Amino acid sequence: MAAAERRAFAHKINRTVAAEVRKQVSRERSGSPHSSRRCSSSLGVPLTEVVEPLDFEDVLLSRPPDAEPGPLRDLVEFPVDDLELLLQPRECRTTEPGIPEDGKLDAQVRAAVEMYTEDWIITHRRYQHLSAVYSPITAETQRERQKGLTRQVFEQDASGDERSGPEDSDDPRHSSGSPDDTPRSSGASGIFDLRNLAADSLLPSLLERAAPEDVDRRNEALRRQHRPRALLTLYPAPDEDEAVERCSRPEPPREHFGQRILVKCLSLKFEIEIEPIFGILALYDVREKKKISENFYFDLNSESMKGLLRAHGTHPAISTLARSAIFSVTYPSPDIFLVIKLEKVLQQGDISECCEPYMVMKEADTAKNKEKLEKLRLAAEQFCTRLGRYRMPFAWTAVHLANIVSSAGQSDRDSDSEGERRPAWTDRRRRGPQDRTSSGDDTCSFSGFRPATLTVTNFFKQEAERLSDEDLFKFLADMRRPTSLLRRLRPVTAQLKIDISPAPENPHFCLSPELLHVKPYPDPRGRPTKEILEFPAREVYAPHTSYRNLLYVYPHSLNFSSRQGSVRNLTVRVQYMAGEDPSQALPVIFGKSSCSEFTREAFTPVVYHNKSPEFYEEFKLRLPACVTENHHLLFTFYHVSCQPRPGTALETPVGFTWIPLLQHGRLRTGPFCLPVSVDQPPPSYSVLTPDVALPGMRWVDGHKGVFSVELTAVSSVHPQDPHLDKFFTLVHVLEEGAFPFRLKDAVLSEGTVEQELRASLAALRLASPEPLVAFSHHVLDKLVRLVVRPPVIGGQIVNLGRGAFEAMAHVVSLVHRSLEAAQDARGHCPLLAAYVYYAFRLPGTEPSLMGGAPPVTVQPATLARGPGRPASLYLARSKSISSSNPDLAVAPGSVDDEVSRILATKGIDRSHSWVNSAYAPGGSKAVLRRAPPYCGADPRQLLHEELALQWVVSGSAVREAVLQHAWFFFQLMVKSMALHLLLGQRLDTPRKLRFPGRFLDDIAALVGSVGLEVITRIHKDAELAERLNASLAFFLSDLLSLVDRGFVFSLVRAHYKQVATRLQSAPNPAVLLTLRMDFTRILCNHEHYVTLNLPCCPLSPPASPSPSVSSTTSQVGWPHFCLPFLTYDLLPSAPFLRYSHLCSFQRRPLSRGLTPYADPSL
Repeated sequence: MAAAERRAFAHKINRTVAAEVRKQVSRERSGSPHSSRRCSSSLGVPLTEVVEPLDFEDVLLSRPPDAEPGPLRDLVEFPVDDLELLLQPRECRTTEPGIPEDGKLDAQVRAAVEMYTEDWIITHRRYQHLSAVYSPITAETQRERQKGLTRQVFEQDASGDERSGPEDSDDPRHSSGSPDDTPRSSGASGIFDLRNLAADSLLPSLLERAAPEDVDRRNEALRRQHRPRALLTLYPAPDEDEAVERCSRPEPPREHFGQRILVKCLSLKFEIEIEPIFGILALYDVREKKKISENFYFDLNSESMKGLLRAHGTHPAISTLARSAIFSVTYPSPDIFLVIKLEKVLQQGDISECCEPYMVMKEADTAKNKEKLEKLRLAAEQFCTRLGRYRMPFAWTAVHLANIVSSAGQSDRDSDSEGERRPAWTDRRRRGPQDRTSSGDDTCSFSGFRPATLTVTNFFKQEAERLSDEDLFKFLADMRRPTSLLRRLRPVTAQLKIDISPAPENPHFCLSPELLHVKPYPDPRGRPTKEILEFPAREVYAPHTSYRNLLYVYPHSLNFSSRQGSVRNLTVRVQYMAGEDPSQALPVIFGKSSCSEFTREAFTPVVYHNKSPEFYEEFKLRLPACVTENHHLLFTFYHVSCQPRPGTALETPVGFTWIPLLQHGRLRTGPFCLPVSVDQPPPSYSVLTPDVALPGMRWVDGHKGVFSVELTAVSSVHPQDPHLDKFFTLVHVLEEGAFPFRLKDAVLSEGTVEQELRASLAALRLASPEPLVAFSHHVLDKLVRLVVRPPVIGGQIVNLGRGAFEAMAHVVSLVHRSLEAAQDARGHCPLLAAYVYYAFRLPGTEPSLMGGAPPVTVQPATLARGPGRPASLYLARSKSISSSNPDLAVAPGSVDDEVSRILATKGIDRSHSWVNSAYAPGGSKAVLRRAPPYCGADPRQLLHEELALQWVVSGSAVREAVLQHAWFFFQLMVKSMALHLLLGQRLDTPRKLRFPGRFLDDIAALVGSVGLEVITRIHKDAELAERLNASLAFFLSDLLSLVDRGFVFSLVRAHYKQVATRLQSAPNPAVLLTLRMDFTRILCNHEHYVTLNLPCCPLSPPASPSPSVSSTTSQVGWPHFCLPFLTYDLLPSAPFLRYSHLCSFQRRPLSRGLTPYADPSL
């Protein structure tokens, strides 16, 4: 009977609870939504109302500190170390920095050296990784973490496993179809199971008194005892396409590399061995008709053959003994050939005569031709002794790389291996410009194939009349045809063994193109492998990251057909002259093979008995750091006497010409067709070009151009673009103060340099894309410097803020357009993002992180800056300037002065929308703010203030360019603000005093105008509206860590009111609601979201049902953890929403989305 009563009692409890629940739900659903909404609105805040936030900073200051810290203290207070400054060492590939050793550097070279050697400066939010914005949790990382999780076994699982064991599988007590042993009712079944369970152990300490602190401490220990470390990895990773709040940090800028191929030269053997033979390797693209790599020189001769040249050679540098090279190919193509050229020591006779022994004699006939071989060896020894410094063309062949790669097999190719060698702004889901190839290139890849060893047996003898690159491209194109004309030529039999394989990621004993040791380099005595510089077939958009200053000289042809006399065996000597004295030849010419590392002179190969020779030679020079007006290339033409004759010199000079390397401050490059002088140049010739007819000089062929040569520079110092060259020259002249200065044919003085500089800023948009991207960091740094440090010319401060801002907008647009295919999912250019995150710094600051806060060596700006400055401000007087037009002076005592005095007596309420006011910048009644009188104070400005001001007052064309890439200027502004606080040690300053009110007014106007653009463009340009919406949300989220948080909340509230106003008349409100939801997601993913909602607000938490065990921490966290007010009948109160302001923004779009009956219009 007692058991029956207990069963009825238990059953009655369950039935009663369920009935009450159903009755309550029925009562709630029976009423109309409108009546329910009216009832709830009397207790809470309507969904359409945006609560005005509290003064966040005043609330924090007025809140008393807690009596004792709790476990959730970190969620309640902002950490004092939230913002920090990091110096990330710049990655250097080489063991030596490779910067110039010259003590005196000009401004341009000094700026380049500083940029390529200074470390990255990063403003870092220490706890940002805790938010979803930069969360490292992805689907891949979650799968990896889940592999290490232990299997969780619960009581029900354990009991189920025990019952389902093999020994109990036939037990009728565990069968669901046994009605005899188990009661039918569910309540009885539960009681039956409880009765059969084993008795629990007694709890002797259950009724003992314990302090709440001890209970909390014991419970916390029990919770941590078996808690998995990676429990949250079980939560599914957010969809990358849907997660609008996700961002990724850009990769630091790195040197660009294409797909890398390692070529090893193993051996070179001929049928006969009578003289040394030298080899040259280079890559050629037949489709583009371009040589796509520099030359690699190798020497595979035996020691006995090398001994023949001992009289002409010095001790060879180890860098010239390399027999393997790494080629880089950015644009893989089936039309790329590895061309191998062979040269020999100059001897008497044309190329056919010199090749004849190699084509006729065989190794098997050595005994029969012993006398001929001895005669040939003796002649070769004589020629090596007398003419060992001169070379002549011998033979050539080519290897089709596509055939090698395909025959070697590509089954093991890793499709992502090539991405490891590329920069952060191309490793994206879209292909960058260096990845874009034509349809034929898509099937060709030089990465991941299996190594192949080739034996090249057929060489073609060089033809004296067909040595140019144009003829070579014809031969290469003919090699791919089934009926090749080359098959009709008699081959030069040889055996060249080479090994071709993908280059390893970090090869040992590797030399850079500047002959610097690439890490790792274990032993400097090891035979090196050379990295061969690439000449990409098409444009490569990548910034310079290291110092490089190389010059390549390509003599093409010489025409001495009109020259009388025995001028036939012609060679060209190249010298880099620092002056006109012969002793001033600089040792900057790279050596070839088995010679010294650098030489003072180099010669072209000699074509025997040819007055109009063609050349294929390449001279590689290391440009000095400072190139002056006296630096020039001197070309001396010699006739070489192959046959020794009494009274005849070995070499006879027959002509001279030169190229001044610097003209009007620019490095001269490109093709030249130069006249050749018969006489030696007169004194002071180096400052003139050979085109000038100097008196008393004789010229070949009547002063016509007879020598064709081309100069190509690969330099991270000289842009080789006229617009960039002029801009850098003018900026450096202003920095040095070197007046007067000659620019082209004009002499610039202090009075004319300002006009030239403004014209140069406007002309930056005309620069070529490739050099502009390569020097983008330099250009942006100089533009920032012009904004932050306006130059002073002749006692005048030159205001270039507007011109520099407009130039910056156009430069950013051009760079972004050039790398459009490499942008990320948010439309951000990785190059520009990397510049802001790593490279950008305030001019004149050298942060030092040793021992606490970084000091400031040069104060970057003053707080008392005027929002506008004149174009030219005399130091002795002042002007009043309009903020809407900084170049427009306003007379003292005007109406604007009266307006300013009136507004000065009233505080500006920034909690409301500032944009809709007529007094906002750009409005119909915009206040013209003026700069204070200049009294000799520091004219330097704050970059973030200038960016905000110029953005607000910019014209329509510039504003459109800025809006297209608003994220860049927002991020630049945020980093400038962070550096201003960190370097100036202003983090301890109250947030309301960190930034002046004028700057906050500009920010308010800017946020309002961008928000208005989002609303108005949503139906015309949805993609731009989405980008602007996300950029604005991230900007406001960043401001929460820098400025007055109450001010930021007021900006968010103003934006919400803008959107709400537009929603009432929007034809398709769903699109605008989606944007607002994205805006809210980004803003609410701040790492201090809980703290920003003021969880310690003075609201009364609900009384605990058991006060003896209630913890203080649960009371502290109650206002935050009771946030999901999503339905119409559970609305929070206005005080709660004023404290938890971010929650109010989060509540409104969720409420609209989840309860459509909350608003009849939706």
